[in-house]
Amino acid sequence: MSSDSKRDVLGCDRGPWVIVALGANLGNAVGTLVAAADALSSHAAGPLLRSPLYQTTPVDCPPGSPLFVNAVVAFHPSEGLTPELLLDAAQGLERQAGRRPKVLVNEARPLDVDLIDWGGEVRETPRLILPHPRAHLRRFVLAPLADLFPTYHLLGMDRTVAEVLKTLPEDRAFRRLGASPGLEKPWLVVRPQ
Repeated sequence: MSSDSKRDVLGCDRGPWVIVALGANLGNAVGTLVAAADALSSHAAGPLLRSPLYQTTPVDCPPGSPLFVNAVVAFHPSEGLTPELLLDAAQGLERQAGRRPKVLVNEARPLDVDLIDWGGEVRETPRLILPHPRAHLRRFVLAPLADLFPTYHLLGMDRTVAEVLKTLPEDRAFRRLGASPGLEKPWLVVRPQ
């Protein structure tokens, strides 16, 4: 599936796919990601697709940083939603989860929400770069994205997400997480047909 496709995997014509990466390595990371995905669903015109959850090694983080829990969600944007408005909402979710202004680059955090792609749109402003400039280098983004859309092409990439994923270095801590007991709402995996 290409990022410029007008018809989604469910056969509907709903506009672009918005791809958002979620990560956390402080507190109840799984619960925080579930809450963030639920909040993001309010910006969706239709169902929110959720990848499996993954445990991953922190990348470019200070020594001793805890392992991350990562996932990707995908949805069609609601009417009137722009990348900038979604960025504002994402930063609000990070603050609600307890994220504070950075002291160290890539320090541990209760929630990280990154806009990865918006149907192939290009943005390059001081606040927002689309598509995300390092998504193609991150196993913790591409593996969950490949679970949803293995044939997706990020803008500027001549290979699919699944093909690019095969070229990335291994991560010894990388593993798909099973069901987490005690969640009020389970993390549902909606796989496109």
